[in-house]
Amino acid sequence: MKFRDHSNPKTAELQLAPMIDVVFLLLIFFIVSWNFARFEVDPDVVVPEVETSEQTSRVPGEIIINVAGDGQVKISNELMGREKLLAKLSSLAKRFPDQPVILRGHKSVPFKHVMVVLDTCQKAGIWNVAFAAEQPATTPAKP
Repeated sequence: MKFRDHSNPKTAELQLAPMIDVVFLLLIFFIVSWNFARFEVDPDVVVPEVETSEQTSRVPGEIIINVAGDGQVKISNELMGREKLLAKLSSLAKRFPDQPVILRGHKSVPFKHVMVVLDTCQKAGIWNVAFAAEQPATTPAKP
């Protein structure tokens, strides 16, 4: 009869391959999501502050148009002329009739540059346009 030897039990081994796979998948996920978020908002565009702004939920597929202080228009960090912007927005409006657009105008940009972009959106058939703004920083109340 053969008996098991209980004096030298086998220790449980930690398998590293599945753990490394999970870590790499998480790393890839965060790098890809950071990369997409990085191109949405131009850090050089400082939107104006208003007291009555509301935080709205983000809609999948919305386009963010940045209008810099010198009047340059960028989408996903790509400089757009008026004709190129009209062509891009027209193709989006044909594919997605209710295409949402967020217009981020720098607080010191002349209003005529924002109106050019708004007019281009209207010519392309996009009516779902929102303006980006920030709430002013609250100062702590003095006792």
